[in-house]
Amino acid sequence: MIDSLVAAARSHAERHGRDGIARIAMPGLTVLREMQPTALQYAISNPLVAIVLQGDKRVTMGGSSFDFGAGESLLITADVPTVSQVTRASARMPYLSLVVDLDLAMIAALVSEMGPAPGQAGRKVSVDATEAEVAEAALRLMRLLERPSALPILAPSLMRELHFWLLSGRHGGAIRALGLPDGPARRIARAVAVIRAGYAGVLRVEALAEAAGMSLSAFHAHFRAATSLTPLQFQKQLRLIEARRRLVSEGDTIAHAAFAVGYESVPQFTREYGRLFGQPPGRDIRALRARPEEATSRHAPWRSAR
Repeated sequence: MIDSLVAAARSHAERHGRDGIARIAMPGLTVLREMQPTALQYAISNPLVAIVLQGDKRVTMGGSSFDFGAGESLLITADVPTVSQVTRASARMPYLSLVVDLDLAMIAALVSEMGPAPGQAGRKVSVDATEAEVAEAALRLMRLLERPSALPILAPSLMRELHFWLLSGRHGGAIRALGLPDGPARRIARAVAVIRAGYAGVLRVEALAEAAGMSLSAFHAHFRAATSLTPLQFQKQLRLIEARRRLVSEGDTIAHAAFAVGYESVPQFTREYGRLFGQPPGRDIRALRARPEEATSRHAPWRSAR
């Protein structure tokens, strides 16, 4: 099964993209390919499942690191800051992964039909062996990509099936928490959406707590539990990651990138950039441009943990 999925993903990546993200005609599904180990990639990831088909990767969140490879899946069930790096890949054996964005509306509909979760909610980030039913559903999705006329008719049901098997598996509890409309996970997700939409503006924590339907004290506690950051820290990382993308892929000047993401002081931006990325922006961007394979940002600023 995994061999068939590897062949389908590799074929699609070779025909529809270069290294990085391969173009795909199905929302919520992405094929990633890297021909060599990568530099560190910083992101605030959306809830997702990354099914690794070939090669190895490392993802760090807070003080925890996860090493995983072929036959394993990375599950992220919250908007969490991550640092990721492909650690094993080559032209002969490229890193390949199939990434599924978790559809919260679909999860909510399935949870209402499936009933209570069989286990506890579980961790926000985890790695385990890919379950056979998940791999089978993923393979049918990949094969469907070769039938464009069938995509709009069959893709929704296949994506629903894939979500069903994820909910039925060992991480069902953690994923089901995303489908509870009044649960903390969904409430914090509403606040995160507000921050993402206006990350360059002034952050009003009171408005975020209102969006989450929580008191200020409860909101702060649940937000940190879900993301490992305070709201202000979350906004700052979004700003810096977007600024780095602008510097690399759009050729912005340091000042223009700083002001575009909401900073009022270039020196402050430079200091905070250095704290997150390990060196000031000018030196960091020169180093990235010296490595052509890393000089183009291939991911949205909060999606690169895939």
